[in-house]
Amino acid sequence: MCLHAKVSAMAKYLISFPSAAMVVPDDEWEAVGRDSHAVIEEAKAAGVYVFGGGIDEDTPPVLVSADGTVAVGGYPWAPPLDGGFTVLELPSREEAIAWAARIANACRCNQELRVFQFDPQS
Repeated sequence: MCLHAKVSAMAKYLISFPSAAMVVPDDEWEAVGRDSHAVIEEAKAAGVYVFGGGIDEDTPPVLVSADGTVAVGGYPWAPPLDGGFTVLELPSREEAIAWAARIANACRCNQELRVFQFDPQS
């Protein structure tokens, strides 16, 4: 019973940034890569890492309808979805903010933080 209570208290947090936020001088890219990978390794070692990565901006999105029709491009009214994403599972928003700050420091840009709604069936 205690284990179940602990699991349900955890939430998944999306930490992300748009590509335009990455304004990094050319000579710092190697350090950004090293530092950002180090933070991800720390999250993995801490057991909080779920997944992460960046949107492949060379492959355009497609919009798929319920009948299977495919149209090139996303929603025309929505801002483009690009940049990098990390999903961590953490017990509190405060811990999520602390990890977002570590990622922001490593990536040299601010991070957006969002929490996924809990769905027991997902």
